[in-house]
Amino acid sequence: MPKALVLGAGIMGLCTAWGLSRAGWSVTVVEQDAVPNPRGASVDDHRLIRHAYGAQRGYMRMVDDAFRAWDLLWSELGESFYHPTGVLALASGQAGWLGESRAALAADDHGFEDLDPAAIPGRYPMLRPPGVGAALAMPEGGVLLARPIVAALAGHLRARGVTFERGRALALDPARASLRLESGGVREADLLVVAAGPWAPRLLPGLAGRVVASRQIVVYLEPPPAHRALWARAPMLLDLSEEGGFYAVPPVAGTPLKIGDHRFSRQGDAEADPREATPAEAEAILALALPRLAEAGAYRMLSARACYYDVQDAEEFVAEPLGPRAWVMSGFSGHGFKFGAVLGLAMAGAASDTGLAAALPRWAAGKAPPPPGLLPALCQIPT
Repeated sequence: MPKALVLGAGIMGLCTAWGLSRAGWSVTVVEQDAVPNPRGASVDDHRLIRHAYGAQRGYMRMVDDAFRAWDLLWSELGESFYHPTGVLALASGQAGWLGESRAALAADDHGFEDLDPAAIPGRYPMLRPPGVGAALAMPEGGVLLARPIVAALAGHLRARGVTFERGRALALDPARASLRLESGGVREADLLVVAAGPWAPRLLPGLAGRVVASRQIVVYLEPPPAHRALWARAPMLLDLSEEGGFYAVPPVAGTPLKIGDHRFSRQGDAEADPREATPAEAEAILALALPRLAEAGAYRMLSARACYYDVQDAEEFVAEPLGPRAWVMSGFSGHGFKFGAVLGLAMAGAASDTGLAAALPRWAAGKAPPPPGLLPALCQIPT
């Protein structure tokens, strides 16, 4: 049985371990912290999945494959961690991300509804419409419960015989598919996959110029009593204001209402910096969101925290060979989680298929369609 090493137990590392295990590999996952890792970008209440993707049509089209891959995982876990909410996107005008999304969605026959901004308070009474020049609503899309997914998948992998080892990697050798650990040990396999999130650039000098860590702040709110039921059935909100956009995740499955920044800070140290948000950081996020909220003064801040993304300049995923026996998966920003299951399966296919290995980098970067029959045939996703 061939052996694989996966460095990192975030969603990409775990999904790759899942794909490799299903394909007959003996897999060891090396993670520097506990699993789930409380410092990892994957370990939060929510991640979003939707088709609206601006001009990035490759990723819009990948969403259908992502849903199918998640369905396969739910069938193995015996439980779904997806909550459909639909999507509400707001913008100051018809151009930009919202206009590009509308054109792409229409070209691929995805259903959506253009909304009159003046009608927003009647449909969504917890929102205020000033500054909104265009609005779009979609029934498809929803929330992936990130922390439960990571925990359940890790447990599933252990039950499948995947080994987890706690250790910090100091160096790697792609030619030997090996890791040198802080403990002094060396781990070697037939295949090495580096999925170390914002820690990856310190191990891969060639990646350091392309991918950076980005400190991102999220704030958790309790709506006023009159708005709690409204938010409980609300869609995800993408507010694309030119002054600084934010997103809002409705309180599904007992989680709080979450507000985050669309922009990337592109700064910070995932290893050394604290995960607590400063008061100034939290206030900056609230300054983006509160003008959109009716009765904004009645919302209560529950907490605020920081996580670290690994960000590539064009927000394109890096899934590339480091040599014949090693791959890197990086640059997943805030939008990679939704593709974790399908990318993990595809990476497992690439490990044993040269055609897939050649096609994977451009497909993962959103620049090319998958080869015909790629996902159903090689990744065993039911059609």
